[in-house]
Amino acid sequence: MKIGIIGSGHIGGTLTRRLRTLGHDVTVANSRGPQSLADLAAETGAMAGTLEEAVQGAELVVIAIPLRAVPELPAALFDGKLVVDADNYYPERDGDIPELLDRSLSSSRWTADHLKGARVVKVFNNIQAAYLMDRGQPAGTPDRIGLPVAADDADAKRLVMELVDELGFDPVDAGTLDESWRQQPGTPVYGTDRDADGVRQGLAAARP
Repeated sequence: MKIGIIGSGHIGGTLTRRLRTLGHDVTVANSRGPQSLADLAAETGAMAGTLEEAVQGAELVVIAIPLRAVPELPAALFDGKLVVDADNYYPERDGDIPELLDRSLSSSRWTADHLKGARVVKVFNNIQAAYLMDRGQPAGTPDRIGLPVAADDADAKRLVMELVDELGFDPVDAGTLDESWRQQPGTPVYGTDRDADGVRQGLAAARP
């Protein structure tokens, strides 16, 4: 696939490396500009681009940036795009966002509200970046790590679940974007590296 990645930190950088090893065509962008990504591009063979270059023409776009920066993204650019939301809300970093502090909205619903027209899928937010790099296993491997995948769009969810499997993890249907609070920080599945059955149990056990 042609994949755009917005953000070159722990998750964005790791996904750039992993997706390139799987043969995907990756363009990565960050807030500091393509020149700051020269080393990552040289290492991986990914293209270092602008935000527009990473999104335009991409079949799938990963957003892995501080949540507070989401409203700064040009929403029209993402219209109709399949957007993977790998973000988490951390109040100490992102500041007070009232509807997220009181959990009246999931952070992915908040993101989708800012990116009207995008087909948003929540995944990769509950696993350590290092594990994304080196803990993937073939399908059927005992104790293969499961990753929850939440979305409103069934086709977008299916495509992303296939990508999760390709990366070496068991995709677990985690419901809609409104239900994605069940995989946010502080829930049983956050950072606990459960297998698929464990993820399902953890999602069910989550409390607001």
